[in-house]
Amino acid sequence: MDGVDVPYNPRTVEEVFRDFKGRRAALIKALTIDVDEFYQQCDPEKENLCLYGLPSEQWEVNLPAEEVPPELPEPALGINFARDGMQEKDWLSLVAVHSDAWLLSVAFYFGARFGFDKADRKRLFNMINDLPTIFEAVTGLAKKQGKEKSVSNNSSTKAKPNSKMQRGSEPQTKYSKPMAIQMQSNEDDEDGLGADEEDDEEEHGDASCGACGESYATDEFWICCDICEKWFHGKCVKITPARAEHIKQYKCPACSKRART
Repeated sequence: MDGVDVPYNPRTVEEVFRDFKGRRAALIKALTIDVDEFYQQCDPEKENLCLYGLPSEQWEVNLPAEEVPPELPEPALGINFARDGMQEKDWLSLVAVHSDAWLLSVAFYFGARFGFDKADRKRLFNMINDLPTIFEAVTGLAKKQGKEKSVSNNSSTKAKPNSKMQRGSEPQTKYSKPMAIQMQSNEDDEDGLGADEEDDEEEHGDASCGACGESYATDEFWICCDICEKWFHGKCVKITPARAEHIKQYKCPACSKRART
């Protein structure tokens, strides 16, 4: 069946990656440029259908392979059955997610078949991971992330931990004050209004942790107390980056204790 035949057996990391890119381009084309044709081919009245991406950058909607086990991992079955049960954009997003999973399974199937070692598998994954996913391409997240990355690259990423971020901007590094705290004063602004205000570049001396006294290091997460404006290692005050994003106003243990007395 055309949906599972491949014109060559990729044996190197570069060949597998080339195969991956061809199939990825085909699937993105089906879910974006050729979306009307793809939609029509996914008739819910038909049997279990799959979306195949071919290395030649062509796509097809077809029945699954008859042989067991198939030559390659199979895409998600029955994508046509869900077509009329949800909004079109949600259906396309669902197919995109399953297509991403299929692409990875095919690539690492080749890797296992031809004995890629740990270094080869890591290199293959890194090459794949540098590309936006099909889901990101279909939903527009790839473009949004590209714009955010461009803005971030134009900003300084070497500010001291006690530098204030520009109001309404994205955090420059994960070592800066968490976004949930920095964005508090901007809650009533829509679409980042006020982002042109100048940074407060006032220096507060050498940056050191208010708990352990060690100097600032760029490989550790830090958080700033909104009361005393001292900086702390996240691990010293038991605050993770994920938790920090949900804190509107952070008080260090000393300031929290003073507030209770």
